[in-house]
Amino acid sequence: MPFEVKIMLVYLLAVNIASIIVCAFDKYCAVKDLRRVPEKTLFLLSAIGGSVCMLATMKIIRHKTLHKRFMIGIPIIIVLQIVMTVAVIYLTR
Repeated sequence: MPFEVKIMLVYLLAVNIASIIVCAFDKYCAVKDLRRVPEKTLFLLSAIGGSVCMLATMKIIRHKTLHKRFMIGIPIIIVLQIVMTVAVIYLTR
């Protein structure tokens, strides 16, 4: 496996773990009525590669699932990431 691919996999693993932690922390803060994680932060983590785990975590812990912005926005981010990945693979052949 090329070094660049290993770096990308480590990066995606780290971003997805961060997405799980931040989403769960925001749920904890919501339950305890503490200061919340800004929605921009949740979307940013999704946009930089943590979208799959963010969506899965949201559904598992039932967090932000009633917010259309999240239930539509994060799947759109996932689709865009898939399209961009396929385009990069196709264009770099």
